[in-house]
Amino acid sequence: MACQMKIALLTTDCREILKNYSSSVLEFGTAPEALMQGFALLPEVEAHVVSCAQAKMKSPEKVAPNIFFHSLYVPKLGWMRTGYQGCVRAVRRKLKELQPDVVHGQGTERDCAISAVFSGFPNVVTIHGNMAELARQFPERVGSYGWLAAKLETFTLKRTDGVFCNSEYTEQLVRSRARRTWRVANALRERFFTAARAPGGVGRRTLVIVGVISARKRQVEILNVARALREQGLDFEFQFIGHANPNDPYAAAFLEKIRPMEKEGFVHYAGVKPTLELIQAFDASCALVHFPSEESFGLVAAEGLARNLKFFGTRLGGLMEITDGVPEAELFALDDWKGLTAAIARWIRSGCPPASGAAAIIRARYHPETIARHHLEIYEQLLGFRS
Repeated sequence: MACQMKIALLTTDCREILKNYSSSVLEFGTAPEALMQGFALLPEVEAHVVSCAQAKMKSPEKVAPNIFFHSLYVPKLGWMRTGYQGCVRAVRRKLKELQPDVVHGQGTERDCAISAVFSGFPNVVTIHGNMAELARQFPERVGSYGWLAAKLETFTLKRTDGVFCNSEYTEQLVRSRARRTWRVANALRERFFTAARAPGGVGRRTLVIVGVISARKRQVEILNVARALREQGLDFEFQFIGHANPNDPYAAAFLEKIRPMEKEGFVHYAGVKPTLELIQAFDASCALVHFPSEESFGLVAAEGLARNLKFFGTRLGGLMEITDGVPEAELFALDDWKGLTAAIARWIRSGCPPASGAAAIIRARYHPETIARHHLEIYEQLLGFRS
């Protein structure tokens, strides 16, 4: 079948973030990776993934038969310190060669959105993290990376043809700064839809907490919940998964606080896990606790529910949409730590029943092909507007 639409996806190569320039294995953020998996299932699409890097790397030419990859070398001077002008110019040159129908910038955290806006082609931007809102909630010093990212976010949103918002919460934050918006959830990676093992088993029940150790994710406060449950004589283990930067004050406080609690045997810090090991950790657990103070979407919540985990979370952002209609999912007010603790205690005493109906609901909403087709429909609308 002849390709009917050519799409350029501007996204971050995680090898650049990790400075892992010697690797030839492509790594992307979870949401863009899942979207690519969806496009790979659509023969009517030809997608070109374009990523900038501060080093020349060996990379495969294709992500999938209909998805091509282009790594663009941009010296350090062309990044944030110059408003990503080096990235913008490199992307423009490559897109002039590719001649896509639509350019899609994935996220406002780095160079992708602003490169889409100045691409010279019809363009849209996806919001993954609300940089302006994060800067408001967690004030950044003037001139810092977070402060500059927030300013660039508003600059780009006013100039793109439209913004993909992954939740009602994100759309509310974006609407006044954008020409038009569309509500489009993030896709889940295909691996999360493979058959799940029966969770739990007899004996101790494990609850997982997944995410970068940070003030926004509130893992230190969740340790206090674990302590309160321990004092009730309950048998359980809280397993924390995610990167902890020891130079970050909050992460350092977490690492110090969890050390003696680990010796008591009711909490454990497992560090970072690759996707397959994360899924295995989900399948060996009974519940997921995700209690952030801000959340644009909450991909980890959808991933856990796709494995039929019981879910305890905050009633905010995209978490309300993800859990809507999902059996046994429980949400609590922002600082209702007592309510969260009491609910987990009741659940443990009742034998830790899993959320048996969650996986089917999540598959229907967030499978990569479903989300990719929704993207395609919006691209067609956009081209109609432009014409």
